[in-house]
Amino acid sequence: MTTASDPSYPAHWEADVVLRDGGTARIRPITTEDAGRLVSFYEQVSDESKYYRFFAPYPRLSDRDVHRFTHHDYVDRVGLAATIGEEFIGTVRYDRIGPDGRPASAPADEAEVAFLVQDAHQGRGVASALLEHIGAVARERSIRRFAAEVLPANSKMIKVFTDVGYQQKRSFEDGSVHLTLDLEPTAESLAVQRAREQRAEARSVQRLLAPGSVAVIGVSRSGGGVGAAALRNLRDGGFQGHLYAVNEAVTTDLLDGVRAYRALGDIDSPVDLAVIAIPAERVPEAVAACGEHGVQGLVVLSAGYGESGAAGLDRQRELVRQVRSYGMRLIGPNAYGVINTAPEVGLNASLTPAPAPIRGRIGLFTQSGAIGISLLSALLRRGEGLSSFVSAGNRADVSGNDILQYWYEDEATDVALMYLETLGNPRKFTRLARRTAAVKPVVVAKGGRHTPAGHVVPGTRLPDATVSALLRQAGVIRVDTVTELVDVGLLLASQPLPAGPRVAILGNSESLGVLTYDACLTQRLRPGAPLDLTTAATPEDFREALGTALASAENDAVIVTVIPWVNEQEPQDDLAEALRGAVAGHPGKPVAVVHVELAELVDALSPAGLGAAPLPGALSPRLRASNAGGAGTDVRIPAYPAAERAVRAVAEAVRYGQWRRANAEAGQVPEYEDIDEAGAAAQLAGLLADAGDAVLTLTEADAVALLARYGIRVLPTLPAPTADDAVRAARALGYPVALKTTAPHLRHRADLGGVRLDLGGEADLRRSYEELTDLLGTPGELLPVIQAMVPRGVDTVVRSVIDPAAGAVLSFGLAGVASELLGDTAHRLVPATERDAAGLIRSIRTAPLLFGWRGSDPVDTPALEELLLRLSRLVDDHPEVVGVTLEPVVVATEGLSVLSATVRVAHPPARTDLGPRTLPSY
Repeated sequence: MTTASDPSYPAHWEADVVLRDGGTARIRPITTEDAGRLVSFYEQVSDESKYYRFFAPYPRLSDRDVHRFTHHDYVDRVGLAATIGEEFIGTVRYDRIGPDGRPASAPADEAEVAFLVQDAHQGRGVASALLEHIGAVARERSIRRFAAEVLPANSKMIKVFTDVGYQQKRSFEDGSVHLTLDLEPTAESLAVQRAREQRAEARSVQRLLAPGSVAVIGVSRSGGGVGAAALRNLRDGGFQGHLYAVNEAVTTDLLDGVRAYRALGDIDSPVDLAVIAIPAERVPEAVAACGEHGVQGLVVLSAGYGESGAAGLDRQRELVRQVRSYGMRLIGPNAYGVINTAPEVGLNASLTPAPAPIRGRIGLFTQSGAIGISLLSALLRRGEGLSSFVSAGNRADVSGNDILQYWYEDEATDVALMYLETLGNPRKFTRLARRTAAVKPVVVAKGGRHTPAGHVVPGTRLPDATVSALLRQAGVIRVDTVTELVDVGLLLASQPLPAGPRVAILGNSESLGVLTYDACLTQRLRPGAPLDLTTAATPEDFREALGTALASAENDAVIVTVIPWVNEQEPQDDLAEALRGAVAGHPGKPVAVVHVELAELVDALSPAGLGAAPLPGALSPRLRASNAGGAGTDVRIPAYPAAERAVRAVAEAVRYGQWRRANAEAGQVPEYEDIDEAGAAAQLAGLLADAGDAVLTLTEADAVALLARYGIRVLPTLPAPTADDAVRAARALGYPVALKTTAPHLRHRADLGGVRLDLGGEADLRRSYEELTDLLGTPGELLPVIQAMVPRGVDTVVRSVIDPAAGAVLSFGLAGVASELLGDTAHRLVPATERDAAGLIRSIRTAPLLFGWRGSDPVDTPALEELLLRLSRLVDDHPEVVGVTLEPVVVATEGLSVLSATVRVAHPPARTDLGPRTLPSY
């Protein structure tokens, strides 16, 4: 007898999933307490579906059937149910079988599997989700294959099996289709799983952003408060669907001009989205009403949850469980709201009052309401519009990952801007960001790099430098401030990507041109000499100069610098038209304008038709797109009040363009014929046989042996506890040799005098041994060793560590205190491709030392790249390897030498990114 409260109940198999249509369901093990639910579920299944399941008419389950289908040992017999609320909508089970097809126990590694899905829920992807989860359970229980018997007419179920991506065999036997599925995940099965995940999560966000009807729960009769504000914004924003107000004390048919009801259940039409703005203690009642009414999603503006302490966090966990039990999705709690500017939707379910953002090509996501207000205001002042906006508050359910899934296929969004305080699941975020960045820019400003004590948002465990490196690897444009987020977003939304780093500078101020030139050099761009048009330049002069610069094959981008004129004609009124005309005549290259913050110029660049006072940095009305006729009227040019801001935006566009071109074709993870993967697995299994949960640091011999299986040779060292032992070791290795200490406090610290190099004979060795022990301590304290000398080169450090959030991370830098002090280390996610390895060694600031700096000989970087790739393969193939440090790695003009290696191993945690699709759980 197993119930959900029994210790043997596998609670870790419980999971919330997003279905194909964007709704949610919960998958959990079936227990003995589910007999009534199973019977009720079976009664709602059609006779045809029952026939397909049992190959015969089977109108009802017998008591014996019910007992069999609810009693499991969760090893040889397992049943899972997909549920919404307390009701089953689908079930799946497996029974372990032997070679003869009869029930068996381990070590038998095959099981028979069968599904049944309620007819009303067929076509929602329930069976596919159940197959993913029962497959993961089976692998956990050492089952390697599923066998299934399906009637030929049951084409839907055959498609579920054949579309999953597993290696499979298919035959026709005794009037049924016999399928055998190999449960080992493949590249195809993982691709299928992630494609389904993307479609389902994108659809779930679409249902939130494009509802046909919205109810606001908590609209005060006085017109004050959050609920009333949300209702007004929906009404005034031109929402194209049906709008309802809900207030339990309402006594009139209308509230603020909107149809009003005392309870959601009184509305006699479907409600797609509910905006909840009532005290937190009353939210569960509202959620239950929404679930019973069939609402698809919620935006909870109410506060008093995770941001308010431990009790609020418990309340938030219960809110998520309740929302998902009804198959709904949730934005919030403590959210600022959502906006969709599509003309056919016109949704402003947020606290942003009129004027709402205009239609544009930028998608905006924030975790912070305050930052959301700032970003919306900045975009509004500069005349830029949005496609969609989501401020998720505590993001208890819908997160930035879900929004990326939606933006990836949203044709209305060209640029994705995100303010994040945490990455949540960095491994998934970087995967989604890389895929999205391949088709449209993703710009991220990340707060929370340093988390103050008591701050509600937890800090990431990853160092900020590592986060930046991983985001860059995924093609994400990382900026430091919300101002830069807007600056970069404006340029990417209105300008083509530059083909390279060559920048032309022209304008009517020599000084401003020089400042722009300096800023370009700081950003590692290649600026040309600024063209000074002088303060007497007319708009026509600007048009001609800009057209010439754009037409030149020597330029990839142009920055125009402008200061105001001092004559009475104020030609700046015509400047915008001249610039737009030049751009329209020579499209294909980005242009940015830098202006001085003077009143006359700010007036000329003031936003049009917004009713706002002119502000520094605002777009000129003539620089924005318009629907009027005339040359260049559809051209937008971003304007910036400082050279550094414009140049930073151009530089980020240059780097993103380079990433897009480099990643047009996927990099390859190379295969090496000399890798002994099976031998390494056997060695690790033996080393960890009695390790328990401990992390083991391997002995030098074990570490050397493990690395050698992947073609990584570590230079031998011989112990030298006495001077005589040192001499014998040197004779065995051959002179010249190095004498080193290996004491932890002196290891890799040549600056402390613990290393003696190029000892050419016994006399030199004995003298150095005496000096070392006299200066630093006894041999027992120093643990000296002898090592053969290797060719001179550049000392580097190669590392790999397993981060619980991001997974395996490969790191590279030069050895020495200078690099450590400056934090000059680069990082890439594992598995690294050939392109990743090449980029890794070139991305540190001290990289010129590897390529012949100041006349030195370039070192063998191909050998270094191969070392990185081999180490990447080792930690990717064997997650038991939780840490490797190769230090130093001396890279010579030909070849390299690994002088020391430290390897740490442990039983690996489960890889959630390779398991079945699940929503984050509390």
